[in-house]
Amino acid sequence: MEYSHYVATGPAVGLRPYRQSDGPEFTARAHESLHLHRPWLFPPVTVAEYEPYATRLAGDEARAGFLVCELATGAIAGFVNVNNIVLGAFRCGALGYGAFAHAAGRGLMGEALDLVVEHAFAPQDRGGLGLHRLEANIQPANAASIALVRSRGFRLEGFSPDFLHVDGAWRDHERWAFTAGGPRRPKTGTAEPESPRMES
Repeated sequence: MEYSHYVATGPAVGLRPYRQSDGPEFTARAHESLHLHRPWLFPPVTVAEYEPYATRLAGDEARAGFLVCELATGAIAGFVNVNNIVLGAFRCGALGYGAFAHAAGRGLMGEALDLVVEHAFAPQDRGGLGLHRLEANIQPANAASIALVRSRGFRLEGFSPDFLHVDGAWRDHERWAFTAGGPRRPKTGTAEPESPRMES
């Protein structure tokens, strides 16, 4: 398998940027996964929606988007995006992610999130994002997403009422975060939630 187009690889998955040519596969997977994603997550489900979505992720310095691909087949298993990137003294980004139905519960998103954390904290002169902090803002009832970040060592920092406008209303969110050099929880034997999904 040719890995040169991946930003980072683990035992089972690789991260790579979005491409316009991924539209048909991405949107078919998103459509198959509606029952897992709603009401937390609303990725594009048509190619017409996908094209500007992928363009924004590729062309905005305040965002970095990664498709999670199975190394054995190249199939898209999910995605992890780093949004609202601020450098300077803050050096922080906000995570948004989702697994597709065929990949849920197989440990792929946990591996992918670990790869994104490592890439985000790597210095820019080594190809990373040069961040110090990653946040995941999650609705309290989104148990799968909370279980995923907890399993990767993120800490609960607080509660933000009416934090994000999701699915037609302002929703409360828990604020989970991880900082460079922070302690990571052991991943051995940690089960991945059935369908991790994040609304950002």
